[in-house]
Amino acid sequence: MQRVFVALLLACGLSAIADTVFAADIANGEKLARRWCSACHVVATDQRQGNTQAAPFSEIAKVPGFDGSKLALFLLAPHPPMPDMNLSRSEAADLAAYIAAQNR
Repeated sequence: MQRVFVALLLACGLSAIADTVFAADIANGEKLARRWCSACHVVATDQRQGNTQAAPFSEIAKVPGFDGSKLALFLLAPHPPMPDMNLSRSEAADLAAYIAAQNR
């Protein structure tokens, strides 16, 4: 019984470490946003303007039911009028996490 408890405790610890290691990088998301998205979207508070046809990131993050993981999947597939950014899964997660952080 004690071995089972130790094994479960170890598994929980490894899971916590994995979550930290694979967490989205908001700072990288900001870099990606400024590189790929700022021509059309207002991506940060210090940006003066974007395209009037594209919602600012702060508004996207406030949409009821906003889900960063769904947004990350959306960003992986090319879809006009957005450019094909050819993001990796981690980059898409980083960008989605940055957008979610704009909900202020």
